[in-house]
Amino acid sequence: MVDAVNAVRAIEDPVRRARAISELLKSQTEKEPELRDERREIVLRMREEKISFRKIAAALDVSLGTVQDIVRGHSGPWGSRPKKEASDG
Repeated sequence: MVDAVNAVRAIEDPVRRARAISELLKSQTEKEPELRDERREIVLRMREEKISFRKIAAALDVSLGTVQDIVRGHSGPWGSRPKKEASDG
């Protein structure tokens, strides 16, 4: 992915570069759910092996919160998370 982004940025013609950016973004959007699901399967397998959240986060170079979200099945932006109901406490 990084190589693809760098290759696009190296295109000197701005119109060609913009087209290449559009193609790259479209490809990423189409593949995102598959990649997200694959990453979740890996994380869940790691948890089955009793690997801690912190060790998974370090291994994947993501935050602890990201690993927790992956395990919970949440993978969207903060605004799309279900709201917690206010307690009457």
